[in-house]
Amino acid sequence: MDFKSELLKSIWYAFTALDVEKNGKVSKSQLKVLSHNLYTALHIPHDPVALEEHFQDNDDGPVSNQGYMPYLNKYILAKANDGTFDKETFDDLCWMMTAKKNYKPGMEAGLCSRKDAFKLWCLFNMLSEDRYPLVMIPEEVEYLLKKIASAMSLEWEQNGLDDCYCQDPTLLDGMTVWTFLELMGSGRLLKSESTGAVSLAVDEVFQEMYHDVLKKGYMWKKGLVRRNWNERWFVLKPSVIQYYVSEDLKEKKGEILLDKRCITEAIQDKDGRRCLFCIKTANRTFEISASDLKHRLEWMQAIQTAIRLLAEGKRSLHKELKLRRRENREQSSKQKEEQQTLQGLQEEKERQIQEREQLEAEALQKEEEEREWEKQQHMQRALERQLREAEKARANMATEIAQKEAESEKQRLRIRELELTQQALEKALEAEIQARVVEELATVNQASLLEEEEEKLKQLRCLKEEQEALLQQTQREKHEILQDMTEKAQALKVASQELEKLQESRQKSNQFLEEAKKKLCRASCHVKHWNVQLNRIMKPISPGGPVGQGQPALNTEVPVHQRGAFTSNEFIVKKQLCNTDRRLSGAYSPNSHSVWPSRLYSEEEEEEEEEVQDQLRKVSLTETDSTRCETNRPSH
Repeated sequence: MDFKSELLKSIWYAFTALDVEKNGKVSKSQLKVLSHNLYTALHIPHDPVALEEHFQDNDDGPVSNQGYMPYLNKYILAKANDGTFDKETFDDLCWMMTAKKNYKPGMEAGLCSRKDAFKLWCLFNMLSEDRYPLVMIPEEVEYLLKKIASAMSLEWEQNGLDDCYCQDPTLLDGMTVWTFLELMGSGRLLKSESTGAVSLAVDEVFQEMYHDVLKKGYMWKKGLVRRNWNERWFVLKPSVIQYYVSEDLKEKKGEILLDKRCITEAIQDKDGRRCLFCIKTANRTFEISASDLKHRLEWMQAIQTAIRLLAEGKRSLHKELKLRRRENREQSSKQKEEQQTLQGLQEEKERQIQEREQLEAEALQKEEEEREWEKQQHMQRALERQLREAEKARANMATEIAQKEAESEKQRLRIRELELTQQALEKALEAEIQARVVEELATVNQASLLEEEEEKLKQLRCLKEEQEALLQQTQREKHEILQDMTEKAQALKVASQELEKLQESRQKSNQFLEEAKKKLCRASCHVKHWNVQLNRIMKPISPGGPVGQGQPALNTEVPVHQRGAFTSNEFIVKKQLCNTDRRLSGAYSPNSHSVWPSRLYSEEEEEEEEEVQDQLRKVSLTETDSTRCETNRPSH
């Protein structure tokens, strides 16, 4: 589809919008206004003289499409050049004129706004067929819906479109733009309830297909002068790459002009940037950093696609794709026609072959029938001959049968006798077999019983041996226990005798100790007495002094049993002192007037002292013996 055909589609909608009576004709005044607007939108110099000369005739009535087309082609479309005007503004003018008449107010209440409807109208004109009235075939409708659904990240379902075709089968021949906009607004073609999502998807598809935006997105670009990295919003078109500050496209920073000699290739990471690639043009090399390897590969493939389109002399990818789809449909239709013709020829050929085969089959069948009839005649004669021979043989056989019946009767009697004898033999044989079976069972049972008896005897022998071993062991254990008991009884007896002896010796020692205590008390009394005498003797009496003056008083307040006990050595020393005191007291009587005693001690006192010492030694010996016996005494 060329440039003029694209413009003519939009102009056709504007022309039909002016056809109020729908008879294919428009008044000259309306056509003058339309032409003036087209001049302005296409940036063509106005030529009012040519307009007046073209429509100057005697007929003041309206002009048809065929009457307006020569002027349109000669003075408007022939002067329009691509790139000298904004095509979207031109299409917006034609949309404004046709929407006043055909765009229903109820369509805006659906999923698509008026702005979205304009974009869909532009896409419809781009994908519609080159015949008037303009319609879009089902394949192109499906292609556009799939693009919008993929932009919404949804999977398009064909059920809604199939339902529309079922309700109105005429849509299979082609769908008008107003029917398409009505179905889109009602949500029957896309399963979505979000108007914002539909609007964004329509705008993305509009930018891609209408404005030929092959790819867009943020990337980092290295500057030419300052050599720093800046993030830019890139927009790739077939002939140029434009980059902006942000995606709102308000501030354009530059562009990269592409031609068929441009090269794009990946480069190594540097300057702390990764996923780098460069675009080499005739004047400069641009270094760009993508976000990841996937985006770098997508951008490089998109740029190579743009360079390929420039090399092939094509200015739009989607228009090229549309031409390819149309060629594929034409080829498929041609193939279908060829297949249909080939199928018709094949059917005709098969029909002729079937007729020929049918005739040949009929001829063969007739020949086969004749051969079959001759064969049946021959068989009939042969059967008649065989029948006569059979009758003769039958008569012969009858006589033979009678003879053989007599012989067979004899044989039957003989066989009957043999059967009876056989039955008797079988019964006898069965009885013998049963008897043998019973005998074998009895022998088997007897053998099993014998084996069991032998096993039990073995068990009994084992049990008897174990019992004898247990009895011997119990006797040995009993003998050992009795020996232990006798030994323990003897030891107990000896220990009890020793205990009795120790108890007797302890009683004796206790008696000796009591006697020793009594003697000690008496000795203490004697010591007390003799101490008084000794003190009196040791301090001489002065002349003229009274008796008893200057003598220390004896400590009689403390009793003797509270003055403390003596050890054996102390007791001996004290006893010796007491003896000396007694000797002194005995030698020095109060009635004698001599200073030195003539007799120190008596024999009785020496004997008492020796007895006390012997008793103390015996007590100490008995106590040590008792403690030694108690420690050596066995515990029972």
